[in-house]
Amino acid sequence: MSETLHIIVKGRVQGVYFRANTQKQASKFNLKGLVRNLPDNSVEIIAQGDSDALQQLITWCHKGPLLAKVSEVIVNPHHDQCEFSAFEIA
Repeated sequence: MSETLHIIVKGRVQGVYFRANTQKQASKFNLKGLVRNLPDNSVEIIAQGDSDALQQLITWCHKGPLLAKVSEVIVNPHHDQCEFSAFEIA
């Protein structure tokens, strides 16, 4: 069964290829959704897929790419009914 999560990643996560690497990880885990930078220098992820794959993405988000310094990962259910066809960088 597919579920959708809203994830906010805080810390040094912009300018370190976080979005591109998130897209690669999401594709590897067969997830759909989007990733984008937010004005407060955090990164927002909406990810859709099976719960095991989502858990793997969350685990990866706590570390991020090589140059990232993640300080916090906030995960909540995402209740908007949106269907994604791929995982995109917005």
